[in-house]
Amino acid sequence: MSIAKIIEVNSSSKKSMEDAVQSGLKKCAETVKNIKGAWVNEIKVVTNDDGTVSEWRVNLRVTFVVS
Repeated sequence: MSIAKIIEVNSSSKKSMEDAVQSGLKKCAETVKNIKGAWVNEIKVVTNDDGTVSEWRVNLRVTFVVS
């Protein structure tokens, strides 16, 4: 029998939303084993005065299996 657990992780990137997701999962994988997937729960951006995006922020729900 397997049990899955979900944790929430916030991550950001100045490059892109995809980079924010990748860096969040990579950092999470340093301490959490058996990661099986993630949902992008929320996307936010920080903008400059001219309206351009200066930073992408994501909220991830990361699923992993607990033995």
